[in-house]
Parts: sequence; C-alpha cells; structure tokens
Amino acid sequence: MPLTIGVISDTHGLVRPEALAALRGVNRILHAGDVGSPEVLEALSAIAPVTAVRGNNDKGAWAKALPASVSVNLGSHVVLVLHDLSDLTPKA
Repeated sequence: MPLTIGVISDTHGLVRPEALAALRGVNRILHAGDVGSPEVLEALSAIAPVTAVRGNNDKGAWAKALPASVSVNLGSHVVLVLHDLSDLTPKA
C-alpha cells in the first residue's frame, strides 16, 4: 500500500483551509518547524499522525517538547526533519 506523506512548515500559528485541504488523505504529516501554537498540531492531528520539530520562532513550554530534529522511518526510507538547513551536521 502506498504511503502518502504531507509536509508543511512555517504555519506560525495558522492552519489555512487550503493547507488542510491539501493534506486531506495523507497517511502522515511532517511539520518542519515554526509551528506557532499547539493548536496547529491538534488541527493537523485530526487529519493524520503528525511528527513535528521546533523552529526558531517556536517558544514556550509546548515548543520545548518538540525536538530540534528527528529521523522518521517511512517505509524503506528514512527522512530527517529539521527547520533550518544550517543546523544540519553532515556525517563524515
């Protein structure tokens, strides 16, 4: 069965109807930071399971619970989710 992944970032506390419509039907949502509020994650979770990372604008206790980056196993692939590409540390 194919796995459909939705990727979103920089919602800054808003979940636009167009974003919800675009994500409808996905199996998993990856939020790459600057979520803005926990309500964004709640709204996205109503569509599919969400994996989210903290962005530079995510502040407060709720945001501290989000990792700076996370590796997600998606079928036979591993996806690294992070907000700022400059935080990526290449492995030798």
